[in-house]
Amino acid sequence: MKRRKFIQTTGLSIPLMFNGIPMRAMPKSSIFSAISNENDKVLVLVQLIGGNDGLATITPLDQYDKLANVRGNILIPQSSLLDVGFNIGFHPTMTGLRSVFDDGKMAVVQSVGYANQNRSHFRSSDIWTSGSPAGQQWTTGWLGRHFEQTAPDYPTGYPNAEFPDPFAITMGSLVSETCQGTAINYSLAINDPFNLNPLLDFEGADPPNTPYGDELSFLRETIEQTNAYGETIKEAAESSESLIDYPEDNRLANQLRNVVRLIAGGLQTKVYVVSLGGFDTHASQVVGDDVATGNHAALLQTLSDAINAFQQDLNLHGLDQKVLTMTFSEFGRRIRSNDSLGTDHGDAAPLMLFGSCVAAGIIGDNPEIPDNPSVQDAVAMQYDFRNVYGSVMMDWFDIAEEDVKNLLYPGFSHLPIIEGCETTGTSETVPFIEATAYPNPFSKQVNIRFNSGSEHVRLSVFNGSAQELKVLVNKKLTTGQHEFSFDGSQLPAGTYYFHLQLEGGRQKTKLVIKN
Repeated sequence: MKRRKFIQTTGLSIPLMFNGIPMRAMPKSSIFSAISNENDKVLVLVQLIGGNDGLATITPLDQYDKLANVRGNILIPQSSLLDVGFNIGFHPTMTGLRSVFDDGKMAVVQSVGYANQNRSHFRSSDIWTSGSPAGQQWTTGWLGRHFEQTAPDYPTGYPNAEFPDPFAITMGSLVSETCQGTAINYSLAINDPFNLNPLLDFEGADPPNTPYGDELSFLRETIEQTNAYGETIKEAAESSESLIDYPEDNRLANQLRNVVRLIAGGLQTKVYVVSLGGFDTHASQVVGDDVATGNHAALLQTLSDAINAFQQDLNLHGLDQKVLTMTFSEFGRRIRSNDSLGTDHGDAAPLMLFGSCVAAGIIGDNPEIPDNPSVQDAVAMQYDFRNVYGSVMMDWFDIAEEDVKNLLYPGFSHLPIIEGCETTGTSETVPFIEATAYPNPFSKQVNIRFNSGSEHVRLSVFNGSAQELKVLVNKKLTTGQHEFSFDGSQLPAGTYYFHLQLEGGRQKTKLVIKN
């Protein structure tokens, strides 16, 4: 039996394994910063499976008329949207999230995605969980690579006095690929922390000195470890209680309620992964003429009510400054709706963070919607998702910026998405970038003009399907005004975007139209 195939189904699953062949060698450094128990922060990841429609979740009010022209059959009436300021409106079912937002415990990062999106569920999920570039296939997760620096010998010798509890827990039957290491996943999967049946220990002679014996030894060791972790998980769950009533028949709320009980019960696990499926809304995203109802509305209410209850429970337990929650989904949806009252696979979408330590409000500009988008056009990326991941690593888990670049990508740019907690010094906001594109529309050549300091600048051109066509500059520029030209004479008519990235998390996406 291969290691990756060994899954326990009696309530607690031991990690899914890879074959031990590294795709990205990263030698252990003695100075590599690590998630340790000296930092008591916890990260909760909420995976919205299927590709959430960001334009329906958080609607840009300054683009409402353009959206009405291309998705009128699913667009929520502007009068029904929950106006929270910042020129955006929440979906009307998201009253719980509006309360979290109004309490200053929610941040929205606009238009998060990645370059060269291929709109495949499986491939895009791989990219989001691994933190890889679109053109490369990595078999390790973005958190798994970090845990591997912390505990390179895992699972041998774990649990121990320094790390008595699981590094990560996935609520469900399968471990999260975000925590996949080179040869083993650092996450345990549990459905019910109160019903963890121990695995049957092996008995008998020592394994033979053969490849089979190696696998058998690994299996024995993993079973022993799983049983030990199961005891501590169950003990933590039973030693705490929920301090609020969670919404009934809410599968995400059930997962989050168990997360609070484990944290409140003293479990030192650093990462929890929960999920909510059903966001692949090609059809019946809304119901007939009542566009405020339908599959997507139900999902958003499930998400909103669950997060609101979770935050209240954390507050009552005094854990609100210890826990950061972040959503992610493999992609957003396209700008135009389809004839089935739904939306098709797109590109970027808003990413949401929750907690008492987030830089509450909106980071980034509202997406620009073309007057006449094609059926392929989607929301353009403003922020690379790896910049969000890396900023969480830096400001939540105290991981050095250079180590973040090694774990994610050399072009990492820090975003001020966390503030107000003892372990972070981040309190700045992202400055506004003034950029002008002309002529717009254009027929042959288009120019972009902007100001920068003495800093590294990256400027590239994308089409409406998130494919990067050309990098115009990727180097340090002097202080002052800069102008770059792009020859688009050979391009078909349509929607294109300049993507400008400066230092300090300043990024800008500028829409241009080719006639």
